[in-house]
Amino acid sequence: MKYITTIGDTEYTVEVIDERHISINDKVMEVDFESINGQPVYSMLIDGKSYEAYVYAGEEEWQVLLLGRQYPVKVEDEREKRLKSAGGGKVQEGVEFHLKSPMPGLVVAVAVEENQKVEKGQVLVILESMKMQNELKAPRAGTVQRIKVKPGESVEQRQTLLSVV
Repeated sequence: MKYITTIGDTEYTVEVIDERHISINDKVMEVDFESINGQPVYSMLIDGKSYEAYVYAGEEEWQVLLLGRQYPVKVEDEREKRLKSAGGGKVQEGVEFHLKSPMPGLVVAVAVEENQKVEKGQVLVILESMKMQNELKAPRAGTVQRIKVKPGESVEQRQTLLSVV
């Protein structure tokens, strides 16, 4: 599984290869990462070097204290990040928003109709990809303008599914 990890303003691609190996931006490392007595203190061995870290998991991001410095860390799996970007991170009010498919897939359902008012977070389209159903949600309140897909239709990545104004 690949994760997109953001520390400060820097983004890293982290892939868990197996129980003892990870890849960070395509550099493979041998790791051992264990919680000490169920506390937020972790013992880490990375390529034979020993570290101790304090990890506090928050709602949106983690706080990691390592080598005397505290780092805000945000971790998202690849699929979650694609879905968030498809739903639109920060969308301006009053500007037409185009919901695009985050991945190739099959439209299972279109949960809205044209000219329907929608609320932020409301499910607009359900898309199946790799045998998983993904709910694509409204990034803001608005009115559905144009629906460009129908249930049962195959779509490509970045294909516009509908628009909201």
